[in-house]
Amino acid sequence: MVEWHLYIPQSRMGIDDLVLRAQTAEASGFDGVAFLDHLETPMAPASPIWEAMTTATWVAARTERLRIGHLVLCDPFRAPAVLAKQAVTLAEASGGRFDLGLGSGSMPDELAKFGFGTATGKQRVAALEQTLIALKGYWAGDDAQQPQPSRPIPLLLGGRGPRMLELVRQYADWWNLPATYVQELPKLLPAIGAARASVQQMVGFIGRNADGDEVADKSRRRWGHLGPGLVCGRADELIAYFARLRDQGAQRFYIWFADFGAPESIAEFGETVIAAFPN
Repeated sequence: MVEWHLYIPQSRMGIDDLVLRAQTAEASGFDGVAFLDHLETPMAPASPIWEAMTTATWVAARTERLRIGHLVLCDPFRAPAVLAKQAVTLAEASGGRFDLGLGSGSMPDELAKFGFGTATGKQRVAALEQTLIALKGYWAGDDAQQPQPSRPIPLLLGGRGPRMLELVRQYADWWNLPATYVQELPKLLPAIGAARASVQQMVGFIGRNADGDEVADKSRRRWGHLGPGLVCGRADELIAYFARLRDQGAQRFYIWFADFGAPESIAEFGETVIAAFPN
């Protein structure tokens, strides 16, 4: 069994557009939805982007079944005590549907621009471990914040460096492999311990009535820089592709549509690709 989550970067569209995509995903067999966490749109800083936790809360309130999360929250943006409180609040408000996705921060220039320091990658990973330790303390024990979680909050860590994989082994329930490194899944999987593996994948979905060459060409113009992180195909081709990743050990897919998640693409993908995988 695999899980299917819709990845929707909350940029270049309105809040109502995000809700529509999440609700379409929920009606089409997706198991969850995830957002990104940046203060400006990567590679397009002039494009508006909505704040990550607020967006997730708003969408959680307008869905009933979907798990809600992020790929991934940026550790430097939030003090651990605040993050712990936010996570518990959203987990309880959503009926336990929140997954806490965390990363050490992937854009040093953004961190410096908005006053979050100039730490090296090694220093940011070390700080992330301190956050993980603090979260455990805030959620349990004599000195824990109140209220404590009524059920465990699943923790997902993203990244592929040796130190990050060590944190995955020690602390995480899920590990996410970024789209650009999808071909490394078999090599990295033994390093994650008991954590479950998820894969982020950009999809140029060619619908029933679409011109395949046109969809593929447009997808590659927009997202070709992702290399193997972009896959284009019709439903039968994508079924075979994701079956191979499942057989390699992936247990969750974060689907990132090359057409920015047009509702019709989400619905047809659910009806054809997701429906081909047994629950």
